Amino acid sequence: MDLEALEEIRRLKYRYFRTLDLKLWDEYADTFTVDAVGHYGTKVYGDMEPLRGRDVIVDFMREKLSGGIITMHVAQHPEIDVDGDTAEASWGFEDTVIAPDFRVLIRGAGYYHDRYRRDTDGVWRIAETSYDRIYESMQSLDDTPSHQLIANRWAAPAQAE
Repeated sequence: MDLEALEEIRRLKYRYFRTLDLKLWDEYADTFTVDAVGHYGTKVYGDMEPLRGRDVIVDFMREKLSGGIITMHVAQHPEIDVDGDTAEASWGFEDTVIAPDFRVLIRGAGYYHDRYRRDTDGVWRIAETSYDRIYESMQSLDDTPSHQLIANRWAAPAQAE
């Protein structure tokens, strides 16, 4: 068993989520192979054709998660199988999306299914990623009168009066 590869792949998936949530687009891009394929359909986006290529995936996420949209992803329960310079894995995940401009809170969970490749520079990257949702829920923040977003990394700074 290649324990070093297992740890590198774990760190890769964690970095994928961290850089996505923090909108660190250059670092996020580096989690993918140049020819990566992403399957990101949801109830909100509907059934989508696969996104082909690292730049296409990053541009899609940059567009969909722009402005004040807040995301938080948590990955757990990795099952990783390494075969030389390729690997496959399943990850349980939970995600939260808060879209203040749309007054919506979305929560969900499911399982990611990833394929990885160790590139010629020796770095593991995601070659293909997809997920199966267990659930996705959406709630209007207007239905929760007591809801207050008291911290938002993406909000414009308050103006002094």
